[in-house]
Amino acid sequence: MLELKNITKSFDGKTILDNLSLEVKDNSILSIVGPSGAGKTTLLRCIAGLETVDSGSFILNDKPFDPSDETSKERVVGVVFQDFNLFPHLSVIENITLAPMMVLKQDKNTAKQKAEVILKQLELDDLANQYPFELSGGQKQRVAIARALAMQPKILCYDEPTSALDPSLRDAVAEVILNLKKTGITQIVITHDPEFAKKIADQLLEVKPITNK
Repeated sequence: MLELKNITKSFDGKTILDNLSLEVKDNSILSIVGPSGAGKTTLLRCIAGLETVDSGSFILNDKPFDPSDETSKERVVGVVFQDFNLFPHLSVIENITLAPMMVLKQDKNTAKQKAEVILKQLELDDLANQYPFELSGGQKQRVAIARALAMQPKILCYDEPTSALDPSLRDAVAEVILNLKKTGITQIVITHDPEFAKKIADQLLEVKPITNK
């Protein structure tokens, strides 16, 4: 279980997160929903270690946890970014295997075999040799998820996973997230879409902008 205790974060004197505490149970889906400016993405970036908090603590399975500790051999948190961040000059399989080879030090064959399993799981195995410009938005989204999964995270975070997609693809993304839950991975989803949030969530956190005096 991941616990956040009294997390506070400010930018330029403006408080974005104020003494926030929450628990995310293992193998569950937490949806964090709220309007722009409510601190959803900041919260996700703090959980992923992309931002450091001003105060507060993280507890993972009853032990103190520093998301920003890059020396950890385990990849605890993975992130699927809003704009996918795929490398345009690399094929799908190359996008997925790059980080495991460079960071986890997997050899090329091992990384490729693991990537192929993930691609099949996400119904992308026929697109392994395609390039990002050849993919639809929904396909890019699934490749971004596959790339994050290849790092074997315990927790997978999504930043607005439906915002760059046609509304008709919302249910498809929900299905992917719900299917991943069956594999035992914990997921945290940032969204401005309350209907989508409720569709996938075991736990729902509504955040609102903080009025700074």
